[in-house]
Amino acid sequence: MKDADVHRALSKIARLLDEDKIPYALVDALALNEYGYRRVTVDIDLLMTREGLAAFKERHLGRGYVEKFPGSNGMRDTENGVAIDIVLAGDYPGDGKPKPVRFPDPETVAIREEEMALLPLPLLIDLKLASGMSAAHRLKDLADVLELVRAAQLSEDFAVELHASVRDKYLELWQAAQGRDPE
Repeated sequence: MKDADVHRALSKIARLLDEDKIPYALVDALALNEYGYRRVTVDIDLLMTREGLAAFKERHLGRGYVEKFPGSNGMRDTENGVAIDIVLAGDYPGDGKPKPVRFPDPETVAIREEEMALLPLPLLIDLKLASGMSAAHRLKDLADVLELVRAAQLSEDFAVELHASVRDKYLELWQAAQGRDPE
């Protein structure tokens, strides 16, 4: 699979969601790319509501999209061979257990960037930090924040834009991002 396949699949699903007026927001690696941290990925991660996901499946399953398995939130774009993972508004990041940070409704928070919708940077970082802090298998979310701090040159003061429950972890990662590997 090539990077171009992922971008074709993203353009296609964003267009369909917009045409169907289904709210969504791009999350994870492709959203990080939009904010300046270039991370290679082989899939698309979207935030949707349960109703939006159901509407999309009703209209498009069997027409270029298949479920990963029956009843799955995940799909695959059959034309481009790209996996599409869906996280649902109201669910909790990381371990899935209740915490102060949860996936928001994309209809109320998503911002438009060119041809797609994505989460505002503070919300994306809130979710990444909450995920990495609660699930050992999601440590890459913490590494993503550290690298995003570097790539986007985020300030220490950016912490005030974050949920109080993740601020200390942001500040810890911000401090770590100030160090550099010897060349």
